[in-house]
Amino acid sequence: MLLPAAAAAWGPTGHRVVGQIAENHLSSAARYGVECLIGPEGLAEASTWADEIRSDPAWDKATPWHYISIDDGETLETTERSPHGDVLWAIHHFSDVLRSPDASRRNKADALKLLVHFVGDVHQPLHVERRGDGGGNGVRVTWFGEPTSLHHLWDTGLIEHEKLSFTEIARFLDHPTSEQVAAWQASTPEDWVRESLALRAQVYDIGDGDLGYAYAYRELPLVKKRLLQAGVRLAGLLDRIFAPKGESPSPR
Repeated sequence: MLLPAAAAAWGPTGHRVVGQIAENHLSSAARYGVECLIGPEGLAEASTWADEIRSDPAWDKATPWHYISIDDGETLETTERSPHGDVLWAIHHFSDVLRSPDASRRNKADALKLLVHFVGDVHQPLHVERRGDGGGNGVRVTWFGEPTSLHHLWDTGLIEHEKLSFTEIARFLDHPTSEQVAAWQASTPEDWVRESLALRAQVYDIGDGDLGYAYAYRELPLVKKRLLQAGVRLAGLLDRIFAPKGESPSPR
């Protein structure tokens, strides 16, 4: 029962922020590649598709692709990986689909939409989940007096606390330095998993679970940093896929 709930990282607003920031940083070649696959839809709009298809039984297989399970005391190298795939597997797999000369345009368009979403997912610390509580879904808290789960708070509550649209949040956040862009884009998906794992203890530091302004003040800077990192890194990944080694895009 916990697993489907764990799949909705950041909620629509957060995922759209990641997509919009990524689009802001795309090279012209990557922008061309994206447009060839999804047309005018854009990455912000495409970013929520992986959650929207959860009601389609044909996509039940995608449920474990939204997260990876690493318990306390484990590492990425020692954890038992799911045989059905996880978010790290999904990022690599759908990147390969986009690179493949044999994949159909339809499969590549689906792969792009999934990749946009999963890069966002892996930057939400609770999507590197503890198995026992489904990534915080089993941890009950109150948020300004309203009952919720710790996972839902991180998906939606903290972001919605800002009372801003995704375009406003993206505009306010999207001012990384050139040094940050270079460092973040040089990292690997494995690094992103390890970062979320290292941040998880901070997320779980909830005291008696009665959360409000103090928790928001402490955690919102981290939420914003992870959204910005996800967007910048997604742009770098798409640049490498669509224009490796600075190649010009194919007219095809």
